[in-house]
Amino acid sequence: MRIANVNGRLAVAVGDGWVDVEQASGGAFAADPQAIYDRWADFTAWASTISVDAATVGGALGLPVPAPRQLIAIGLNYREHAMESNLDIPEHPVVFAKFQSSLIGPGATVTLPSDGVDWEVELVIVIGKEAHGVAVADAWDYVAGLTVGQDLSWRAVQLRGPAPQFSIGKSYPGFSPLGPVVVTPDEFADKNDLAISCSLNGEVLQEGRTSDLIFPVAEIVSRLSQSLTLYPGDLIYTGTPKGVGAGRTPKRFLVEGSLVSSIEGVGDLTINLVNGF
Repeated sequence: MRIANVNGRLAVAVGDGWVDVEQASGGAFAADPQAIYDRWADFTAWASTISVDAATVGGALGLPVPAPRQLIAIGLNYREHAMESNLDIPEHPVVFAKFQSSLIGPGATVTLPSDGVDWEVELVIVIGKEAHGVAVADAWDYVAGLTVGQDLSWRAVQLRGPAPQFSIGKSYPGFSPLGPVVVTPDEFADKNDLAISCSLNGEVLQEGRTSDLIFPVAEIVSRLSQSLTLYPGDLIYTGTPKGVGAGRTPKRFLVEGSLVSSIEGVGDLTINLVNGF
């Protein structure tokens, strides 16, 4: 199942179109795209009954998960990215928080606050039911779906001392693009091995596969749940493959134009960049 925010309303894909959930369910489910995760089991059961002849709607895609309780991120989760960062391969997940105010959806414009903002395409997990103390073997049962994210990073802020400031350096307005849709795990031929990439103005900057994750999706959910309670609709950014600007010689950062982030089976998340400095 593919889930989206169409014109600010929850929708599911049927054929080549989108079905408005509130209208199709006769009001049994709200139009709010965030609310569905608190009723995930009921929603998926209902969605399996939608007729292929259901009336579809059109419109612009918006932020598919607009108001998560928690926005969690994992750093250094691809081996070659850790190497390009000149850091050891982590023995435990590197965890930090991003802030909800940094979320934007597909087609949005991000105003770059400096000429030192980096790119990081990421697979993002959407939690489907409350999780605490979950075993790795059961962790996928707590995943509602997967989507595409960018963890934009103002490196000078992120790394300024005396201790790194990951959360602030990665949470400026527009620094957490997400979308275009949420795709349930059953839609993927191999949910643990997806191509992931991003490009700027047509130039490919990053290419990788999610099978290279040091801590895969199930292990991330399990490990986080040993310390935290994960709630329906929470987002987990899972880390980025090699190819970031700060790891290059000379270093490169974002410029004005179109940034496209892609994950196999999910689609393309496009945002527009303009200078604000």
